[in-house]
Amino acid sequence: MKNLEAKFRLRSHAEAEARAAALGYVRRATLNQHDTFFRVASGKLKLREENGIAVLIFYRRAESRLLMLSDYEIVPVADPARMIRILEDALGAIAVVEKVRTLMTRDNVRLHLDRVAKLGEFGEIEAVIADGDDPERSRGAVDEILAALAVTPPDLIDVSYFEMPANP
Repeated sequence: MKNLEAKFRLRSHAEAEARAAALGYVRRATLNQHDTFFRVASGKLKLREENGIAVLIFYRRAESRLLMLSDYEIVPVADPARMIRILEDALGAIAVVEKVRTLMTRDNVRLHLDRVAKLGEFGEIEAVIADGDDPERSRGAVDEILAALAVTPPDLIDVSYFEMPANP
């Protein structure tokens, strides 16, 4: 699977949600996420525990840019505690990220409004790209929501949350 994504700092979670709703985004869920990241030779591997469900997610980006095209795979995990132990033993855990995510969607675009422990408030847009579809067809929708949220280039982030320095 592929997605076109952008991650950015939020000035106001409530304001971002209101602006997205004005564009037709619908609030789908509040997700409590616990992500454990593991050391891998390329890309990123994490086990996500979310509202009683767990999945293993592997993703990679061709290069680090502010609007990124990612390839990813997701596999359900029946026993997350055991899987974490196995992956820690085999690969080593490198970070844990805790967040509360408000999920909003419109068409193929997912808007994540995140409250990340020790870091603050962030937004993430993911335009899910169907197999064989041109990612550029979704760029307009991504640009539209970025503009509506008043996201400027200095607000954009090109790293994972665990790669950011914690706020004191």
